[in-house]
Amino acid sequence: MAGYLLAIDQGTTSSRAMIFDQDSRVVGLGQQEFQQFFPEDGWVEHDPEEIWSSVMSVIDQALEAAALSYRDIAAIGITNQRETTVVWDRATHAPVYPAIVWQDRRTDAACQALKQAGHEAEINARTGLLLDPYFSATKVRWILDHIEEGQNRAEAGELCFGTIDSFLLWRLSGGAAHKTDATNAARTLLFNIETQDWDDHILSMLNIPRVMLPEVLDCSANFGTTDIPQIPANIPIAGMAGDQQAALIGQCCFDVGMMKSTYGTGCFMILNTGDQLVRSEHRLLTTVAYRLNGKVCYGLEGSIFIAGAAVQWLRDSMQIIAHAGDTEAIAEANPDSHGVYVVPAFTGLGAPYWDPGARGAVLGLTRDSGINDIVTATLQSVSYQSQDLLAAMTSDGLAPKVVRVDGGMIANDWMAQNLADQLGIDVDRPVVTETTALGAAYLAGLQVGLFASIDALTENWQLDRRFQRKLPAQVAEDRYAGWQAAVTRIKTA
Repeated sequence: MAGYLLAIDQGTTSSRAMIFDQDSRVVGLGQQEFQQFFPEDGWVEHDPEEIWSSVMSVIDQALEAAALSYRDIAAIGITNQRETTVVWDRATHAPVYPAIVWQDRRTDAACQALKQAGHEAEINARTGLLLDPYFSATKVRWILDHIEEGQNRAEAGELCFGTIDSFLLWRLSGGAAHKTDATNAARTLLFNIETQDWDDHILSMLNIPRVMLPEVLDCSANFGTTDIPQIPANIPIAGMAGDQQAALIGQCCFDVGMMKSTYGTGCFMILNTGDQLVRSEHRLLTTVAYRLNGKVCYGLEGSIFIAGAAVQWLRDSMQIIAHAGDTEAIAEANPDSHGVYVVPAFTGLGAPYWDPGARGAVLGLTRDSGINDIVTATLQSVSYQSQDLLAAMTSDGLAPKVVRVDGGMIANDWMAQNLADQLGIDVDRPVVTETTALGAAYLAGLQVGLFASIDALTENWQLDRRFQRKLPAQVAEDRYAGWQAAVTRIKTA
């Protein structure tokens, strides 16, 4: 049997492909950024065709880097930016509208109308989620309302809805497979996390035809096989999970109470709650952590919309750094932002505030403030937002002592140390920090028998470095109080 696993990691700002051997080592990597579109204030779109072409390109890059061919691949795992919504024509396979990205806030008014009609508590009980533009459901409704004959075409079965995983699976399988996994389904606001099925009551409320929706499978399952001219082999597509759940799996957080936090475009902290469906009193999300062999493991999640994207803003929009990596040296030399706070609410505030109308701000500027203070404050903002999430979990009666971290930002040692300083708990960085792709590979490998069980995966996890608090607790508390005051200044709800 071919012994390599291909993970497609389709993210918010780039697509990546990584090839792993059976020892979980990366032997090939391809990555390609793609364009972000901002047609109006608060709107964020992607071109699904550009995403598709970027995915095919990075797969070729990874195979070339590994000196392998498609026939060396035992299985494919897919992980993806969650909630981002694509609707495509079942016959032509062509998208009928650009992908509406998870960061997009255009459906805020629709969400507010549903809240005012008294539906939020019921939707929260069924889905574990809040009524927010972040999730897919109101995006689907918006697309159907803004394309010609959208509702009629959907009811006739001519249109398919999917998050990015489903769209890629459809394309890879030549239109043979319209499926998703339980973790992605659980982020749509259309999936009942107790019954583990699409919720007909919510579908009826939003008038979204069930025929549009993909079949929901476990995270390790037979999703289909490749069947397109570009791939000269029938490779099983055997693993699928939303990016944050894939990172939880890649971090081997399989025990109740284990927690991971991923620092990519946004930041997402998930705590494993096992078979207990924990309902937060502090506006965290109850979600599916993973589903294997028909058994659901739940998680409690806090979602931050802007983390690494704030560094990208410094580089691309403000042009005060040339490379994202420059931030580490600047913060090392200037570890105190001197009272400057950056609140990167570029597309609203996520948990625990859930304020889609909030917008970003730089606060606390004096005549002595400079670029270095803004850079340091931008990195600190990610730690403060993480502290918001941890405080909410603690208030819900959960008190994790360690967090396993991953994502591009966490390669920055200053950032990882600052996180430990603010959170006051140990921050563990693994040897393999590309845990999102690794989790997708693990899921595919489990399905095709390259890994015997999740216990075999756990044996692969290795610690690179543990960061522990060095900053006096009172200093951390004072800085956090300043952050909370800054957030109060820009909140609208």
